[in-house]
Amino acid sequence: MTPDTTKLESRYDLFVAKVAASKIVWGLLNKKGWANSHAANNEESTVVPFWSERAYAKACAKDDWRDYTPTEIPLVDFLESWCLGMADDDLLAGINWDANMSGIEVNTFQLAVDILEQLKVIQSAIKFANHAGIDEFIADIRLSLDNEEEEGEGDKE
Repeated sequence: MTPDTTKLESRYDLFVAKVAASKIVWGLLNKKGWANSHAANNEESTVVPFWSERAYAKACAKDDWRDYTPTEIPLVDFLESWCLGMADDDLLAGINWDANMSGIEVNTFQLAVDILEQLKVIQSAIKFANHAGIDEFIADIRLSLDNEEEEGEGDKE
């Protein structure tokens, strides 16, 4: 593993821990919508960046994103609406990007599972609108992941 990979994974782990503890995710918003970019390895994939702290988001509100404002997203909304919706739309999440727009890009189903697992570790009493609890939510996501894999295999045949 390269030092850059280790650094990116460390920022990802920090994101998961901080948003689970604070119950807040940060994005950049302007009059036209949420900041987004092309994926580093695939110009056809879109990445929506998120941060664990307002200051991290604000550091990226420059150049093309100078008219964007750090905006908080409640964790329940992020998990139930953003992560699930982005997965349906084949969008990736950029996690804790630095001011150079460098950071890890992840599948939002996996991101949601990682955050939910961290919520279990810290024994969070978080309440969801569409799920009875953390375990049910994780089971629903895993079922969706299994269905995606089956559809992908069907496409190959």
